[in-house]
Amino acid sequence: MSSTEVSDGLAGRGSLRARTLNGYAWRAARPMMGVVSRVPLVGPVALTTVRPALNSSLAAISPVPRGTRTTAIKTRYDDGHVRGEWVHEADRHGGALPNPASGRSILYYLHGSGYLICSPRTHRGLVARLTRRTGIGAFSLDYRLGPRHRFPAGGDDAIRGYRWLLNQGFAPEQIIVAGDSAGGHLAQDLIAANHRDGIPQPAAMLLISPLYDPSFDMACALERTGVRDPHIDAVAAQRLLRMYVGGASGAHTRMRVALTPDMTIPDTLIQYGAREVMADDARAIHANILAAGGTSELQQWPGQGHVFQMFPYFTPESRKAVRQAKDFLDRHVR
Repeated sequence: MSSTEVSDGLAGRGSLRARTLNGYAWRAARPMMGVVSRVPLVGPVALTTVRPALNSSLAAISPVPRGTRTTAIKTRYDDGHVRGEWVHEADRHGGALPNPASGRSILYYLHGSGYLICSPRTHRGLVARLTRRTGIGAFSLDYRLGPRHRFPAGGDDAIRGYRWLLNQGFAPEQIIVAGDSAGGHLAQDLIAANHRDGIPQPAAMLLISPLYDPSFDMACALERTGVRDPHIDAVAAQRLLRMYVGGASGAHTRMRVALTPDMTIPDTLIQYGAREVMADDARAIHANILAAGGTSELQQWPGQGHVFQMFPYFTPESRKAVRQAKDFLDRHVR
C-alpha cells in the first residue's frame, strides 16, 4: 500500500496547537540537547540518576483512562525472565485477565525510548487508549535497558516475551504486536527471529515512529538536511544510544533488520510525524515490507514530532492518530 499524509485540512502544517507546542518544546529542549551532543561524559551514572524523574514526568503527561487495571508479571521462562504488565479494563467483577481460551486477541506492546528510558508505566496510558475501544487486553513488556544491559538484550527479551505468550496458550493469530520508537525496532527483530526459528508470526503489527537504524546514522543525516524534531536532537540521541548498542556494527543483522520475501510478514500500519528526525527510519521500514511482499500502510502526520500519540491533551492530532490506529487494530481483532 502507498503512503498517506494525514493533514486534517491544514495544508500539511498540522494544527495551530501542534505548531505552538512544538515550537515551545524545541526552544526549551534545544539548549539541553546541545550540551549532551557536545559533552562526551553524559554517562551511565548520570542517566541512571535522572531516569526515574524522566519516567515519572512522561507518565504524568500521558494519562491512563479511568477503569484501567494492571497486573504485574515477573516469571522465569526459557532460561531468562519475562517482566511486564497486563493492561486490561475493569468490569463488574473487578477486571479479568486476558484468557487465551477465550480466543480473543491481545496486544503485545514494546515501548520506546532509545533502549535507555521508559517502561510499561510510562506507556500505560497509550496502551490503554489503543485497546480500550476494542475491549482487548495488552501485555506490555518490561525489557532490559542500557546502560546496564547492552545490545541485543532488549531484543532477546522481546523474543522471549512473545514465546512466553504462546506458551501461555495464546495462538499467534490472537496476538497483535505494537511498538513505538525502539519498540518498533524490537518488533522487526521479533519478526525476523520468528522466521529464523520457525515460530508462527503474529496477526498484525502496529509501529509508531519506529526505529530502523539503532546507529542513528539515518536520523543524523536527515537532521543535516534541515529537519528539526521538536523533541529529539539527532546527534545527542546518537551519543546516548551508544550506551546500549556499544560497539555493535551497523551491518549486524539485528541492527538494521532485513525483511525478506521468504518471510511471512504481518499486515502493518506505520505512523510517524513529518517533523521527526526518524522519518526516514519509518519510510525505510515501509519500503522493506513492501519489497518483501508484505502489506504496509504508512501514515505521515504533518507538523508532528516523535511519538506524538502519547500525549492526547497536547494536540488534536494525537487523538486522531490513536483512533486511526484503533481502526487498524479493529480489522485484525478476533
